[in-house]
Amino acid sequence: MTIKLTYSGEYQELVSPELEAKLNVIHDNLQNKTGVGSEFLGWHDWASSLSETFLQYIQETADRIRKNSDVLVVIGIGGSYLGSKAVIEGLTPHFHTNPDTEVLYAGHQVSGEYLAKLMKYLDDKEVTLNVISKSGTTTEPALAFRFLQKYMEDRYGEDAVSRIIVTTDAEKGSLLSLSREKGYQRFEVPADIGGRYSVLTAVGLLPIAVAGYSIHDLVNGARDAEKDFQQFDIHSNTAIQYAVIRNHLYKQNYAIEILATFEPKLSYLQEWWKQLFGESEGKEQKGLFPASVSFSTDLHSLGQYIQDGQRILFESFLIIEEKANDLSVFTAENNGDELNYLSGLSLNEFNLACYEATSSAHLSGEVPQIGLTIKELNETNIGYLLYFYMVSCAYSAYLLEINPFDQPGVEDYKTNIFKILKKPGY
Repeated sequence: MTIKLTYSGEYQELVSPELEAKLNVIHDNLQNKTGVGSEFLGWHDWASSLSETFLQYIQETADRIRKNSDVLVVIGIGGSYLGSKAVIEGLTPHFHTNPDTEVLYAGHQVSGEYLAKLMKYLDDKEVTLNVISKSGTTTEPALAFRFLQKYMEDRYGEDAVSRIIVTTDAEKGSLLSLSREKGYQRFEVPADIGGRYSVLTAVGLLPIAVAGYSIHDLVNGARDAEKDFQQFDIHSNTAIQYAVIRNHLYKQNYAIEILATFEPKLSYLQEWWKQLFGESEGKEQKGLFPASVSFSTDLHSLGQYIQDGQRILFESFLIIEEKANDLSVFTAENNGDELNYLSGLSLNEFNLACYEATSSAHLSGEVPQIGLTIKELNETNIGYLLYFYMVSCAYSAYLLEINPFDQPGVEDYKTNIFKILKKPGY
């Protein structure tokens, strides 16, 4: 697996001896787990440290769920659900109407209508819950779990214990205490891995395995990336290159990075990417604002702004070269739609042509561009891509001289919510 990176400018011109020296320090800090926020660098070598015993335990749990449940409800918000959903959505066929076990989500918002309809939907299905939270007190998932735990106990009685799985902190928190009290099966969230970097832990691996995808291949892809990006070479290490280009454009007063894809199945990978970079870089009044578009759909809405609006953004294209399924344009006897000129062209080829045309048009509109190309969507390649983004994000945040692993702003609006709702102590 490789990621092909292109840039609309001249990358070589961006790398000064001073920048190379700074990047070398960052690289050493990542490899040695030193520097600001180093207590949350567990993700950096997590993939290579995973034992076969642990992966087999995850898989055995997933197999049991797949055998006795029609639905797994994952309760979590932010990194507790975005990673698994990104992988599952990216791999699942668009119209996969009868999965062995459906993976659904709750606690990622507080819509009463959503939760009420979810529980009604579950009534004629066998259900397992996986509640994911380090503290157990994050409001959105805690509220959802309060309702869904009662739903499970009312429905299954004493058997509910075997159908509720807790993924939480190893040493503290209300969920840890509850799992011990009730006897729930428990997985640990590593203390040195934050939520948005947790997709390769039990947080993401269990739902992905339940959905029927190979966690071994996913982890192996991340292991390959980990090995590749251990090499400090600013001219071949694409994770470093991506961080350098982003930092350069940021210093050129570009405020927004748009992640553009031509495949709707990548929409939740875009959402995961937005949390990863937004929470890692958006602090101390610094950082690029991460946004996303899906082409060619959004060419007919936001394309106008990208082409002719304010020059405050650049595009990062994520391109998938090969698709598992495709169609070719056939010749119609009545060429009323005037599409016979496309006869013999596959729709994937058309998508790639759209990319080339969009890229060319936006370049003419002076929109800087980064291109990231992978061969195809599968577990191995997604694992590699996830690790690529995580390590590049760390480089990028360190270039801004900020801690990539905290999120103080999140705590600010949590506090305000508690004040408004008159939570004791606030």
